[in-house]
Amino acid sequence: MIAQTAEVRVPVPFAGPGAGTAPLTWGQKAILEDMRETGWTHNVSGAHPVPAGVTVEQMAAELADLLARHPALRMRLGTDDRGGPCQVVSAAGETVLDVVDVPDDADPADVATFAYQLGHARLLAPYDLYRDWSVRMAVVRHRGAPVHRVLTFDHLVVDGTATSLLLADLGLVGPAVRRGHDPRTVQILDLGRREETPPLRRVSDRAVRHWASHLRSVPPLTFGPLRPGDGRQGHRYWHGRFSSPAAYLAVRAVARRTRTDTSRVLLAVIAVAIGRATGVSPLTAKLIVGNRFRPGFAEAIAPLSQNGVLTVDTADTTVDEVVSRARRASMTAGMYAYYDPTQLAETEARLDAERGYPARVSCRINDRRVTTRAAADDHARDEPVTADTFRRRAAETFLVWDGPLDHLPEQAFITVEDHPGTVHLQVIFDFASFTEAQAERLLRGVEEVAVEAALDAAAPTRVTPGSVGG
Repeated sequence: MIAQTAEVRVPVPFAGPGAGTAPLTWGQKAILEDMRETGWTHNVSGAHPVPAGVTVEQMAAELADLLARHPALRMRLGTDDRGGPCQVVSAAGETVLDVVDVPDDADPADVATFAYQLGHARLLAPYDLYRDWSVRMAVVRHRGAPVHRVLTFDHLVVDGTATSLLLADLGLVGPAVRRGHDPRTVQILDLGRREETPPLRRVSDRAVRHWASHLRSVPPLTFGPLRPGDGRQGHRYWHGRFSSPAAYLAVRAVARRTRTDTSRVLLAVIAVAIGRATGVSPLTAKLIVGNRFRPGFAEAIAPLSQNGVLTVDTADTTVDEVVSRARRASMTAGMYAYYDPTQLAETEARLDAERGYPARVSCRINDRRVTTRAAADDHARDEPVTADTFRRRAAETFLVWDGPLDHLPEQAFITVEDHPGTVHLQVIFDFASFTEAQAERLLRGVEEVAVEAALDAAAPTRVTPGSVGG
């Protein structure tokens, strides 16, 4: 591994249009609330190889150009007249490009690992949201040449789609990510202002009424009361990874048969796996929705993802029927996932008082695939799969626990990641709510449910409400 490095900070001045001040957007309010609840930075960060011949000066110019073109990247928090946070976009300023030199005798594979680790470190490094610029760039230089670029974005200005659009601007992802330019594309300050107008306040009103319809009768926590105990290896919150190529083939087969997309099938499969492992049905969950279908949002550099809410009953039926229910429920959740989080919080407090106890939806599901989703949904030329196919691919399934966390606002947080050819889940569990056996049964159940449904259109869910899997 690389023990010694030297770092140079190259000043990068920039200037661009679109300066001004505006209220926080609804997406920014949602991210700030997540930051408060979790204590996590929620940065977006990663390392990318640099083509041969590219110089540090060119990369500094690319950073300045990126800041010039996108006002959101010149956004920092300010304080409004009432003492609360607002967004401030600057017309000009100066940032730095960090150039990290590694020893000439370092192995290129170790240099790549070092760049990855630097990206991970910056993922976890906190921003001063009132002073720091929203994008950071570092260059790893080996034997006098830039070999890796590390980009980090503050989640207050990007979501997954916005990140992909910015990477496309830099030529770091394929052109398929880019859409045709939409002249209606909204800038981040304009978005904050629009969300204060009567038409969008009415949009928020309708969305919050939808949330209220799901929250009136929910239990205090989705998976029941917390159980005292030692957790896993003495830690309460754990994160891990589950990957299943067999589930990927099965989900595609079910999507083809039911004429829907893999996101809806995955939602249904996860809901059934949860029901089998925990006995929770109907499942009320938060579903992260991109909101990119709205006019002017497709190419916007802004955090537009917000939680939607849905309820899916998985008991005493078939997996195909749950796919149908999940499709309807997720479409409705997507229609009502754009709202003012402050208004929702007020409604939640009112419902807690009416209900007589505080309650929250403590299961969150996020399909954040961007680059691999289209390929997963393109199943027109798929060959029929057999039980032997699934048995062979099941040998590649893995589940690993990566380590403990300090805090988790949900009892379970399941994310579908952008990995080709597999269903790859990043998961976080509260082991005061799940036994380790339940958590593993839930994750392996994703493959089990998907394969059963792929092989049999009448496959039953085998979910009995109130039972507990082990």
